[in-house]
Amino acid sequence: MADSRIIELSERPAGRDVDEEVAVTFIGNATVLLEACGFTILTDPNFLHQGEHAALGGGLRTRRLKEPALQLDELPALDLIVLSHHHGDHFDQRAADGLPKGTPIVTTPHAARKLRRQGFSSTWPLETWQRQLVRRGDVELAVTALPARHGPGVVNSLLPEVMGSMLEFSRNGTPLGRLYITGDTLFHDRLREIPARFPEIHLALVHMGGTRVLGITLTLDAEAAVETLRVTAPHHAVPIHYDDYTVFTSSLEDFRAALDTRASTPTSTTWIEGRRCVSP
Repeated sequence: MADSRIIELSERPAGRDVDEEVAVTFIGNATVLLEACGFTILTDPNFLHQGEHAALGGGLRTRRLKEPALQLDELPALDLIVLSHHHGDHFDQRAADGLPKGTPIVTTPHAARKLRRQGFSSTWPLETWQRQLVRRGDVELAVTALPARHGPGVVNSLLPEVMGSMLEFSRNGTPLGRLYITGDTLFHDRLREIPARFPEIHLALVHMGGTRVLGITLTLDAEAAVETLRVTAPHHAVPIHYDDYTVFTSSLEDFRAALDTRASTPTSTTWIEGRRCVSP
């Protein structure tokens, strides 16, 4: 696993301490605001309003059913954006127009190319298992691209490449915590490599929803989300990406029912639900 370049951030503003707790604000869809160890991170920026349509490629669109919990102008100053892939429900035109163009964005090579065409000047593409370092003083964040598979069989090759992400926080070389973001993925065998490389995951953000386009499932449904939970075994997890768009077919209630039917194979993971969540 080779390190790529290092993103050096300016010193923390006065009064902004290195809090080892992770504050998680679920804004909607796959958009989450993370405040951890002195870093402020946004995932998959999607700020379309209720009733607006996100482009999925090939002329396909999906309608937003819920308003985001925060608007772009309500965000704090961002240190980093982690983007799983460049689809219209993960990086929309409002985000393209409203986010500062110099904000560092860690993402896939495909998304980095599209972002540069949209005027973003600090893109940091990663291949699977490649790591990007972000440093501010004595605190470091390592973002590792993880395997994700957006579609079954040959369909996957027709879709934009997707990455999961592992965020690892440390201070002076001492680990502070590890956070897994699944990205839009189906359950697949390479997910089993993640706990082998990262044996302790403190928090996971799990993209669910059973997204279905033209009859093809493209993200974890309830059963697959439970299996992902069983395999990766995070201490805590937040379900996201399950009720904001018309393409979702697997609800949070489906997931709860799937958990109940799998009670014979219990996990130690605590699930935290809500449109605005703070991890314990």
